[in-house]
Amino acid sequence: MRYAVELTPDDNGTLLATVPDLPEVATFGEDEEVALGHAIDAIATAIQGRMSDRETIPEPGTVGQHSVTLPALSVMKIALYRAMLAAGLRKSDLGRRLGWKPAQVDRLFNLRHASRVDQIEEAFRVLGKSLEIEVRDAA
Repeated sequence: MRYAVELTPDDNGTLLATVPDLPEVATFGEDEEVALGHAIDAIATAIQGRMSDRETIPEPGTVGQHSVTLPALSVMKIALYRAMLAAGLRKSDLGRRLGWKPAQVDRLFNLRHASRVDQIEEAFRVLGKSLEIEVRDAA
């Protein structure tokens, strides 16, 4: 998942970083590299908030001059969240299907938690889905 980031110089000599696909994201950095790094964290925070509120997570739109790619584990968790919503389920429903405690299920959707891939795969299986990974040349 690669989100476009708009960088705009602000009055403090820093760069304001915003994400058109996620209007709630606004952060800054002293230079382009720092601003883009902060943008990844801000995107994760915004998506985590949307997941907590059971809101949809928009697909990334057209990538412009600047963009950031979310970590693979976060992408898997977001895909799992989308699959759960599409199935009309809540985390408690998923937990029952998996036979897991609520805290275990919560960690599956926590973008800051280093979940094991096999646990994510198991959650996809109980939703009737499979997880596939694709490797591409770097952009």
